[in-house]
Amino acid sequence: EVQLVESGGGLVQAGGSLRLSCAASRVTFNNYNIGWFRQAPGKEREGVSCISSGDGTTYYADSVKGRFTISSAGNTVYLQMSGLKPEDTAVYYCAAERPCAMVADEVYHWGQGTQVTVSS
Repeated sequence: EVQLVESGGGLVQAGGSLRLSCAASRVTFNNYNIGWFRQAPGKEREGVSCISSGDGTTYYADSVKGRFTISSAGNTVYLQMSGLKPEDTAVYYCAAERPCAMVADEVYHWGQGTQVTVSS
């Protein structure tokens, strides 16, 4: 059964770090690329990062390059976020994609979302 569960959100001060986790079922991990999206109030859901389960290729939005790192271990995908800014505040969603397009309308499955709040 398709399964995608994210966790790790919370409240952090500007400049701090958080690590988000996305636990995927075996069938999900083997058949989809896993990425992260975020949605702030009043804004569109935007792609943040994605990792290819096949060859490990990683992708990042320009706004997070150099600050966020996506990785995988087993069937879990992580998003390490450092140097956080107030504008990073959003609900973050784990997503199953085919391929790593980082386009919300092309996502096959979504996690439930986890809140990240960065205070100044």
